[in-house]
Amino acid sequence: MKTKFWICLVLAGVLLSGSPAAAAGPSELRVVGSWNSLTVFKNFEQPFWTEVVPKELGIKTSLTSLGQVNLKGPAVLRATSMGVYDVVHTVADYVVDDSPALAGLDLPAMANDLELARKVVDAYAPVLDEYLAKDFKVKLLSVVPYPAQVLFINEPIKSLGDLKGKKIRASGWTTSEFVTALGATGVTLAFSEVPQAMQRGVVDGAVTGSLSGFSAGWGEVSKYVYPLPIGGWDYVIGTIGLETWKSMTPDQQAKLQRLIKEKLEKPAWEVTARETKEGIACLSGNGTCPHGKPTKVEVIPVTAGDEKAAREVLVKNVLPAWSKKVDGATVRKWNESIGKLVGLEAK
Repeated sequence: MKTKFWICLVLAGVLLSGSPAAAAGPSELRVVGSWNSLTVFKNFEQPFWTEVVPKELGIKTSLTSLGQVNLKGPAVLRATSMGVYDVVHTVADYVVDDSPALAGLDLPAMANDLELARKVVDAYAPVLDEYLAKDFKVKLLSVVPYPAQVLFINEPIKSLGDLKGKKIRASGWTTSEFVTALGATGVTLAFSEVPQAMQRGVVDGAVTGSLSGFSAGWGEVSKYVYPLPIGGWDYVIGTIGLETWKSMTPDQQAKLQRLIKEKLEKPAWEVTARETKEGIACLSGNGTCPHGKPTKVEVIPVTAGDEKAAREVLVKNVLPAWSKKVDGATVRKWNESIGKLVGLEAK
């Protein structure tokens, strides 16, 4: 009887503590970063996963990028849920068709300044985490903005109303909804496909970050840039598969969350405002361009009337369209978080 008693105690201890392998956490993390031509990847994601994590957590990593894996839309998160990858950084707009609650984070003309954008992200982060787990079996690690999402176009416009009849590339359906309300046609194209589409006239204009567009050569195929952030901030969300997360020890989980906030998320936010201005300088040739040889894209002035018109489109068209795509519980969560910050109510 005593022997059986001690065996039971030993087995209970194993069950409570986990196996030695499980207690040690993962030996390697397979990471997909965002677009490897852009600053968020080069300056933050790459050094974090290839230098910080191996050094501070003692976990080996292998790093690739969205362009290299060539999985469009939500496919890369689906691959994570199936165990193909452990960590993925992708643009939130790419996955909103499969998880429309995520689109509530970055509605066009909702948060035009970076300070408000940061508050919006902090308020909505618990909702993002909930729906990422539900829809993709991943956990939210970070949210980082690209520079303000502005309009590259090949014809001059005097106001937003001049977009009527134009074909405009939008990375997500909320931006597409926005330009459609103005009488334009929203076109879905991958980021890497835009320069050729602009050259061939497949689209008349396209929305992306000012510096992102410059770095990817959009200034070579565009004549004008309109700096009102009609596409929001195009946030990059960092995620980790739930199974991988559960395999980590509590200490590893806490340390990873702290490090990603300090070494990736915080510094990336700090450079976004500067890079928005640098992007415009590099595109126009007016001012200092620390990112290469500037182009000669003409900057179209933004009027107070356009800012007012953009807000009206958000209230009358975009927000109601988003509300129809989600359930009542999601609308309530949005109103209690973002809605309070920006003075809007979704119905």
